[in-house]
Amino acid sequence: MEGLSEAEQAAQQEQERLEQGRLLFSGQAEFLLGVVALQHLPPPDRVEVSFAGRSNVGKSSLLNALVGQNSLARTSNTPGRTQEVNFFTVKDSLYLSDLPGYGYAKVSRSLVKDWTKLLKSYLRGRPNLRRAFVLVDSRHGIKDSDRDIMTMMDDAAVSYQVILTKVDKLKKTAQDMVLEKTRIEIAKHVAAHPDIILTSSAKGDGIGELRAAIADLVYGN
Repeated sequence: MEGLSEAEQAAQQEQERLEQGRLLFSGQAEFLLGVVALQHLPPPDRVEVSFAGRSNVGKSSLLNALVGQNSLARTSNTPGRTQEVNFFTVKDSLYLSDLPGYGYAKVSRSLVKDWTKLLKSYLRGRPNLRRAFVLVDSRHGIKDSDRDIMTMMDDAAVSYQVILTKVDKLKKTAQDMVLEKTRIEIAKHVAAHPDIILTSSAKGDGIGELRAAIADLVYGN
């Protein structure tokens, strides 16, 4: 990068990150298995990132946009459809895990208790889990159920990063407001990554940035 200004070098480095992320997700991603008990987890033989979020936050849509496939993760308007930890493979270097939706409005307390127990055990006992992504609907901001899972990840010492979803539903001023509120909120949590990713699965906003962030974890950047 000799002869380039600092700004030009930074821009070139960012383009290289985005390309690395694009290449990582250029191959076919596949569903591996769904588990309801820790003994059924796949071997911790590659980098793993997980996705958590309230029911109907757009998690399945985001996963589909991330891998460039329309039906890798099932989408539903029914809260609590994902009742297990679903694992997907990306090439031979990455696991994506889709955690059960929380903030359940239409499921039993016993089922919520079972899911919470599974989540806690998974977060504490997965040595290859490099980061969890906590999805928050940008129209509503961080809710108490989001704070609960963020605190759970703080306690488990799992690094996590907030993704604001559905930003295409907001005007720029509203986006800026929720972004600032989210920054203030995550500053209270010890395991939260300071960078927030704004996404729209419908428009493709932020997908390249998310791919680059995951590629950084896979390749140790």
